[in-house]
Amino acid sequence: MLNKLALYITILFISISSAAAMSHYIGNYDAWVYSIISVAVVSLIALIGIITFAIKDKYIKKIVIYLLSFSAGVLLGDTFIHLLPEIVADYGFDIKISIYILLGILVSFFIEKVIHWSHYHDTSSRKHIHPFAYLNLIGDAVHNFLDGMIIGASYLVSLPVGLATTFAVIFHEIPQEIGDFGVLIHGGFSKSKALFLNFITALTSIIGALVAIFLSNYFTNLTQILIPIAAGNFIYIASADLIPELHKETKIKNSAIQIFLFSIGILVMYILKLF
Repeated sequence: MLNKLALYITILFISISSAAAMSHYIGNYDAWVYSIISVAVVSLIALIGIITFAIKDKYIKKIVIYLLSFSAGVLLGDTFIHLLPEIVADYGFDIKISIYILLGILVSFFIEKVIHWSHYHDTSSRKHIHPFAYLNLIGDAVHNFLDGMIIGASYLVSLPVGLATTFAVIFHEIPQEIGDFGVLIHGGFSKSKALFLNFITALTSIIGALVAIFLSNYFTNLTQILIPIAAGNFIYIASADLIPELHKETKIKNSAIQIFLFSIGILVMYILKLF
């Protein structure tokens, strides 16, 4: 356990060191430093799944479907309460936004088809990883990349704005990462592999912050494309993959718990929006 945790922290340290080295050669040094520290803290939230190592596997299997319910609510809540309202407020809702959302859904559908094709050609392994687990990793990487971009851009405005944005992202990421970890476990990954992959995708927030600061003087409407595409990706994962999995549970009591946790996921996103 400690060795794995040390490995994850080492990877994060290397990522931070590389980014810090770049900041010496590129302008906006203060924004670079503050952004790198902030996204490093956000990345560590991905290790929240480590608490499951203290829980026996048989109990994990029982609660993972409920984590899945929570995750579906968080994904849709994030899309319709955070991402889309933000992009509409900044750019309005026109045909381009609709096309970008549909593009996110189409790309997700295409990626999952490719993953299905490559994995179902090998049926010899008893340990099967579901395609939606890989797709969730891609979606989470894009989501974390966007979070990093938002943090980086906010520090270009001022230090207080950057700090406020960082705290908002942290409280947003906690339920998101819990749900993502549950999706990976349900998709067939071991707890160790799920924790590692969840952490690796979290590191894309560092890349996002660097890209935002570097491109800030060249592109002003980059998020107009990326945010709707990420929204389309989340809509596809929640609606095409997670919710159908939840429908496999037919017991009234368990289904009621799923609906409750699904609603809680949406409610959490709404409460975060209020603050």
